[in-house]
Amino acid sequence: MHYVYLLECQEDKSWYIGQTDDLRTRVARHNSGNGARTTSLKKNWKLIYYEAYLLKADALGREKFLKSGSGRTYLKKQLKNYLST
Repeated sequence: MHYVYLLECQEDKSWYIGQTDDLRTRVARHNSGNGARTTSLKKNWKLIYYEAYLLKADALGREKFLKSGSGRTYLKKQLKNYLST
C-alpha cells in the first residue's frame, strides 16, 4: 500500500502533506527529526489524516493535488469537525 498523509504540528498547527509506503515508520521519522526538511525544523507532529492507494502513481498524484490550493480547501472541508475543536 501507498499512503498520502497529513501531519499537524501540535505547537503551531501548521500542516505537512507527504506520501510513503510505510506510514508508521515515516511518521516516527518526522517526529525524530529525520523526516523532510520542513518537518525537521519543528517537533511534535500528529497524524490527523491519511488515504491508502494500491499504486504509487495514484498516491503521488493525490499528494500533488492535496498540496495545491484546491487540495488544501478539500482537506479543510473534510476535517471541519476536527479543526473546530
